[in-house]
Formats: sequence, structure tokens, C-alpha cells
Amino acid sequence: MSAAIAPGARVRVRDDWPEERGPCHIRTPHYVRGRTGTVERVLGAFPNPEDLAFGRPAPRRTLYHVRFDQKPLWDEGNPRDTVLVEIFEHWLEPLAEGRH
Repeated sequence: MSAAIAPGARVRVRDDWPEERGPCHIRTPHYVRGRTGTVERVLGAFPNPEDLAFGRPAPRRTLYHVRFDQKPLWDEGNPRDTVLVEIFEHWLEPLAEGRH
């Protein structure tokens, strides 16, 4: 399976809150939803844990390391501090060049 998003691409994490719609299992931290980051690395394709948690068939989804600037997330830290998060592709929206 080839990755749809290349390292270095700017992405936005979907601003979605499925936990407000009922029981669910989410691997995407709330503090990065709606935020913009940069894909650092493609980690491979894995069964979707959001389905596995409920015993449903779990399609393989590509997992990425996405880097975020820390200061906008928590309003603390040095300007060069970053946070690295593992996020599945279905949570990511690629951004056009120049969009932040």
C-alpha cells in the first residue's frame, strides 16, 4: 500500500469529535484536532484501531508521524519546540501549498 501523503507535506487534522456522537475509540488526541502540522514519516499500513476496538472488520490505514509546533498547542515552550504524534490517514486533510 503506498502512502497518499508524502513526508514534508502540510496537513490539517480533521476537526471532528466522534465521541460526542456515541461510544467510540479514537487514537487522535483532542489537542491536535483542527491543527496544522507537517508529515515527518510514513510508518506503514495497519488495521484501523477505531474498528478493532469494537470487533468490527478493520481496513488497513496508513499511519504517519506528524510534527506540530508546540507553542500553538499549549501556549508554552520555546518557539522551536515541537510535538510528534502518530495519526492515521483518514484523520488528515492535505493542505495546498501556501495554506496554513
